[in-house]
Amino acid sequence: MTIAISLKVNDGLVLAADSASTLIGRAPEGTTTVVNIYNNANKIFNLRKSLPIGVITWGSGSIGNASISTLLKDLRRRLSTKEEMHEDWLIQTQMYTIQQVAERLRTFMFEEHYVPEFREWKEKPNLGFIVAGYSSGEAMAEEYQIDIANGTCGPPRLIRPKNDCGITWSGELEAISRLFFGFGTGLPVVLEKNLGVPKDQIGPSVDVLRNALTAPLVVPAMPIQDAIDLAEFLVDLTIKFSRFAPGAPTVGGPIEVAAISKHEGFKWIRRKHYFSREFNPEGI
Repeated sequence: MTIAISLKVNDGLVLAADSASTLIGRAPEGTTTVVNIYNNANKIFNLRKSLPIGVITWGSGSIGNASISTLLKDLRRRLSTKEEMHEDWLIQTQMYTIQQVAERLRTFMFEEHYVPEFREWKEKPNLGFIVAGYSSGEAMAEEYQIDIANGTCGPPRLIRPKNDCGITWSGELEAISRLFFGFGTGLPVVLEKNLGVPKDQIGPSVDVLRNALTAPLVVPAMPIQDAIDLAEFLVDLTIKFSRFAPGAPTVGGPIEVAAISKHEGFKWIRRKHYFSREFNPEGI
């Protein structure tokens, strides 16, 4: 599990995540099994160096022998260089859209890698991505989400209208849901099983409670630095919630944060390195 946040305000957007990665294996009966959980995975990437395009991921930490980190870097190379077999994948810096980049990511990750690797698996792992940033010449950022669930994957979907701001979180939902909405993800079950609310009234009841209780923490006009602070706080909140909640802590490790703005582009705010920066200045 993980926590992956995309927070959009007028001045740009922020991507924030923990570093826990769940490696999935195949049990003899064809179902998935957790091999291990590591706390040093990379989940945020600049999909095209020098361009305001980022991606954040959650779910399975690998496809076959390749980590999601390695695969996303493979995709970045294809989007950045004119490869003989994929010439049309090269991003033209003055003529691209975030939707087109998201569609490329879906093709690469799902069709080229996920489908062949998990075709024979009875139970297939879930995997998700948000591609976010600025299309050529646009004043506002966009976010497209790609969900791979139970072996299926629809087209990238626009999370919110281009001129709207807000926050999306994926992976471990409970802690932030309680903070933002005033109730946890188990509320629909409680309404039905404990309070006897008819099924056809559960959705409307939850909507009423959400509209009445949601904390207005994301303000479109807030400075990008405050958006960064909020996103980092929410990741830290989820890590600590996971630590003290019953069960294995599936959210943890160092926090990584990146900001994307129209004029500054993709900038790292917090980032971990497995190598010494002192000895590897070219890798920074």
